[in-house]
Amino acid sequence: MEQLIGRKVMNDIINNYGVTIIPAQSILNSESIKLIINHKIESDSIILSTEKKSDVETNDIIEKTVNRSRELLTSISSTRKIPLMEIRREILPAIQTVSKNTELYELFEFVKAKDDYTYQHNIGVGIIATLIGQWMNLDETELAILSLAATLHDVGKVKIPTDILNKPGKLTAEEFQLVKKHTVFGYEMLKETTGISQRVANVALQHHERDDGNGYPLGLKKGNIDTFSSIVAVADIFHAMSSKRPYHDPIPFQEIISQMRQGKFGELNPQIVSVFLDNIMKRLVGKQVVLTDGRVGEVIYLNPHSIETPLIKVADQFLDLSHERSIQIKDIIISA
Repeated sequence: MEQLIGRKVMNDIINNYGVTIIPAQSILNSESIKLIINHKIESDSIILSTEKKSDVETNDIIEKTVNRSRELLTSISSTRKIPLMEIRREILPAIQTVSKNTELYELFEFVKAKDDYTYQHNIGVGIIATLIGQWMNLDETELAILSLAATLHDVGKVKIPTDILNKPGKLTAEEFQLVKKHTVFGYEMLKETTGISQRVANVALQHHERDDGNGYPLGLKKGNIDTFSSIVAVADIFHAMSSKRPYHDPIPFQEIISQMRQGKFGELNPQIVSVFLDNIMKRLVGKQVVLTDGRVGEVIYLNPHSIETPLIKVADQFLDLSHERSIQIKDIIISA
């Protein structure tokens, strides 16, 4: 069944007890294959999409990069140093290659964390931050620094107990204070790493800072926050909210967009938010989407005054989501 890795399933894969073990539209990976085998699912019962070869290759690159990232970052606990040379040689080229994928929403689907959040998140944020950097026309040198910084933004979490990081319920006040220290831990580790830019260390320290001073750990305000930290903050939030985490399922696409615009995740740099949202929304026109009421429609037109609430064609009807506030875009359907 290994040949199925990288393929997308069109139907829910259900075991003999009627429990969905892999939801429709999932991209199969090695863990998915193990589930299918363990539950004795017949391969001929699985309906697969006909993915483009480039998509299969992109998904394969991401999966291999996540696995290698896991190996490199877990080695820190024994070596007590960041494997910078290996990350630059093995991880960053993959991130920069994948970020050139022109099928943006396919890419977003591939980078979503589904079962190994910590390491999938590092790579996902690296790719999304690199995309933002490209849209902001950063030069190659700046883009390389940003990609590295984004990939290592959470490196300080290697010093946080995994049972706290993966806790399914709400953290206690003491646990949350410890988790917040990952910013300082990461900064200290990166500062001690030879050959690394100060900006990379800044991103580890500042990616939870917010323009109004209500972030952490230093309560910095706009003007004192490195632009790369602000870029990574946007990528960090979008990837985290789009992914399955121990304590929440993915949030509907449109809700994430609206909440980012409204500052519900803290006051983000408005210029970077605009670059990000404008670029992803303009690529939504013509896409098939699933609405929160279960219907499927096509994005026809973006409202220039509220691009996160576009006009949707559903069968023979048109829905203006700027007026139909009870309905949102939940997911984007990835074309086969």
